[in-house]
Amino acid sequence: MDYTLAALKLLCQQLKTAKETSSQSAMVYGHILFQRAWLQGVLVSLVEENEQGRLLLDDGTGVIHLSLSTDFRQRNWATGMYVMVIGAYFVRNGEPPMIKVKSLSLSLSPRKLMFSFQVHKMVDLSAFPDREAMWYLEVIEAHQLFYAEKEDEE
Repeated sequence: MDYTLAALKLLCQQLKTAKETSSQSAMVYGHILFQRAWLQGVLVSLVEENEQGRLLLDDGTGVIHLSLSTDFRQRNWATGMYVMVIGAYFVRNGEPPMIKVKSLSLSLSPRKLMFSFQVHKMVDLSAFPDREAMWYLEVIEAHQLFYAEKEDEE
């Protein structure tokens, strides 16, 4: 993991446009190389499948499937919680689309690609009701300041 690459603040819709690179451990969004993504959203569904916790995270632009590792399953997640997730991001072919936590798998389209990231951090931000509104502003600001290609000044 190259920690000199920042975790990009992205919305689900933006994350779905990220492209693979020749390295399995890195992706590219526009012209920015990254390995970790930072998402925030509301948990809209909790499902126990064979004792493996699955969550659906909705950020208003899309829904991401979260499959929790044992560490994260032991926490008391509930529908309606507003959470932040940061993790390493990579793609695997030939599997159903989904996002996993500690193997987070992200659902895209029927393309049969699995977008995954290893969660480094998952935090309940529900106690801070302004965080959701501020998140969209943070993503816009990050895009304008860091992600958008600058026109050459002459």
